[in-house]
Amino acid sequence: MSLIYAFAVAAQMGAGIYLLLSRHVMRILFGIVLLSTAANLLIFIAGGLQFTAPPVIAQGSQTLGEGAANPLPQALILTAIVIGFALVSFAAALVLKAYYTLGSVFTDEHNDAEDLGSPFEKEAIRNG
Repeated sequence: MSLIYAFAVAAQMGAGIYLLLSRHVMRILFGIVLLSTAANLLIFIAGGLQFTAPPVIAQGSQTLGEGAANPLPQALILTAIVIGFALVSFAAALVLKAYYTLGSVFTDEHNDAEDLGSPFEKEAIRNG
């Protein structure tokens, strides 16, 4: 069963990398989403896939029970989901601003800084 999950993670990672290598900014954003989801699934699988009791400490006890699930992967996944959502939200706002400013979503056409030239050439001329 975990071999199926390994193939699922590999397929998501491969699709995410393929989309990251695209020249379309929205595809790059979708690639980031796929990589984030694949990383979350990888952490989830690494935590173990057995049927166990929820990680709740019984009243009057100081530790988890014998058959309780490990709460660390769950906490890591929740944190990764929040960070991934913040990253995607920021990147989507950045893509929208770049589209309004530059008029294109293709990275080949995002070369306004290159048209200005190198700032180091002007500095070298000024310093003699």
